[in-house]
Amino acid sequence: MRILVTGSSGQIGTNLALRCVERGHEVTGVDCRANGWTNAFRCELRDLEKPVGGMDPAADFAGFGQERPDIVVHLAAHAKVHELVQDPRRALANVSMAHLVLEYCRRLSVPIVFASSREVYGDLHCSSARESDADFSGAASAYAAGKIAVESMVYAYSRCYGLPYLVFRLSNVYGRFDNDLDRMERVVPLFIRRIADDQSITVFGAGKVLDFTHVDDCIDGIVSGIERLGDGRVRNQTINLASGEGHSLLQLAAWVGDCLGKQPRIVLAQPQAGEVIRYVANLEKARALLDFAPKIALRDGVSRAVAWGQALAHPAPRRAPDRPGIIGR
Repeated sequence: MRILVTGSSGQIGTNLALRCVERGHEVTGVDCRANGWTNAFRCELRDLEKPVGGMDPAADFAGFGQERPDIVVHLAAHAKVHELVQDPRRALANVSMAHLVLEYCRRLSVPIVFASSREVYGDLHCSSARESDADFSGAASAYAAGKIAVESMVYAYSRCYGLPYLVFRLSNVYGRFDNDLDRMERVVPLFIRRIADDQSITVFGAGKVLDFTHVDDCIDGIVSGIERLGDGRVRNQTINLASGEGHSLLQLAAWVGDCLGKQPRIVLAQPQAGEVIRYVANLEKARALLDFAPKIALRDGVSRAVAWGQALAHPAPRRAPDRPGIIGR
């Protein structure tokens, strides 16, 4: 298949593109920054936050060196919840970029895969969250509201224009290609770096329980969805992709310390505005529709993340000169 991936220079985008290339698919990436990890697939520099196509969204995707794609995977977004609490304009930009991509898909009749988030559930205190548990009135942040808005547009485009889709609700993806902390602070690589450097870590919410997903498991699920959407086995579904297990940030810190042979120095603080305190995914739909079976438990995943970081032969990519636009996932 010919696959177009927006946000292809981010962690999930890079891992996804590489896996798809390995499986024989033709991949073109779209991002506002060059990929700092690999040149194994073509990446076109486009700032989807500032479209140039006017009434013709296809103009923003012109010249990509491939025919009409078979599927578009839309990962591009400003992705740090707390940063969007401070600057909610970026949540609106996420909606605008998604609308541009949806219009492109509509004009060319191309199915879309959209990366949504656990944030759409708000705070759920059930043992595990089913897809039907989302209460869109419970958005805790502008980021969550933006994801809800885009999900709603995806569903509307499907009903109005017959656009096939899959929506994946992702949760705390970590692992390979996620340690570019100058661009975006993610909790797992942040804990690894600070504990390794004997620096204290701040835990915002001692009782916070989240569903951490190793990137290889996440990519397994997305690729399965892409291929099944492509051949018609699965379409028009909203699916959780996560590990299905909840862990506290204190447990995460302890396991990072074990892997590094360090004793974490922890500073406890109140949760930040907009943050979800508890989320554990129900994976019944993912298992039934995608044969999804996460393989990497958090403790093993942390060990892999530490080993990967220690094996890097070059420093993590640093922030390119400031330029607004896509922040790849």
